[in-house]
Amino acid sequence: MKVLILLTAVFLASAALTSCGNGGDLSTPDVKPIVEAVYASGFVVSHGEYEITAQAEGYLVEKLVDDGDRVKKGDPLFVIDADQTTARFRIAQEKYTMARKNAGDNSPVLQELKAATETARTKMAFDSANFVRYTNLLKGNATSQAEYDRMKLAYENSRNEYQLQKSRYDKNRDALELELQNARNQLAISRDEQGMHTLRSQVDGMIFKTTKEQGELVRRYEVLAIAGQRDSYYIELNVDELDVQRVKPGQDVLVTIDAYPKNLFHGTVTKIYPMIDKRQQSVKVNVDLKEQLPGWYSGLSLEANIIVRQKEKAIVVPKTALVGPDSIMIVRDGERKRTRVETGIENLDEVEIVGGLDSLTQIVVKH
Repeated sequence: MKVLILLTAVFLASAALTSCGNGGDLSTPDVKPIVEAVYASGFVVSHGEYEITAQAEGYLVEKLVDDGDRVKKGDPLFVIDADQTTARFRIAQEKYTMARKNAGDNSPVLQELKAATETARTKMAFDSANFVRYTNLLKGNATSQAEYDRMKLAYENSRNEYQLQKSRYDKNRDALELELQNARNQLAISRDEQGMHTLRSQVDGMIFKTTKEQGELVRRYEVLAIAGQRDSYYIELNVDELDVQRVKPGQDVLVTIDAYPKNLFHGTVTKIYPMIDKRQQSVKVNVDLKEQLPGWYSGLSLEANIIVRQKEKAIVVPKTALVGPDSIMIVRDGERKRTRVETGIENLDEVEIVGGLDSLTQIVVKH
């Protein structure tokens, strides 16, 4: 009978330590690492990745690369029909050649005007000398007023003619210089337009995708291919706008890529974009990977956890132990009591307790 009573007492005591009836189970906080992270999804992107767009319209006469081809910066990739552009370039060349000839030192137009100006200058000098001589003669009463007036008029006429010829020469010279400059500019534009028909790589890397085949019509600004670096990738994440304020450059990131399910990759937040995507209600965040990817694929889907806060040794309780935002039910001297606590790092299931109880305190955890 005494043994039965003793066993019954032990059983009841044990039950008191592990259960609080309908109020939940008894437990003690764990001392262990805890991590607070922000979840995000995203894609793998090649460094230097860009869209190769057509700068001219026409038929694709040469497709020099295909998906997966390696390229060097400056390599020709596509050639678009340039018949009309070539014709405009030749016309621009001819106009420039003619303008340069007309504006040069041996320009027939300028030579003719220059000769007329020189003739007028010579006549003005002759009439000027006569006018001075007759002025002196008139002072000595050696000539008549009529002769003096005739010489004066001749000088004034020749002076006006010289000024007219010189002005005509200067205006034509300036006009021809302007025409030459315009022709030079037009030639440069035509040369650039002709260069736009051959699209070249802007990076040392790989062609990830092409969108056109030889013979197809290409519109201006249409995307013909996507290229980027072959051996260097980063991650582009879409972080929920409610979480982005907790994300900072330099934070560590754990990444799982669907294509490599057995691998865990590590990265670092490098850039947070300031614009909110209104459709997805998210913010773009860039992450640099620390490991080399097993393959050369841009656009792979992935999931990531951005480490916001972490602690190696923390007092941790289940979130179901919380009563409200800052209280926990504890058991002391066999009685339940609500006590206020200070919380720290938290994740989906657990929360760190930084004040209000220790690791030996018995707590009530709800079912």
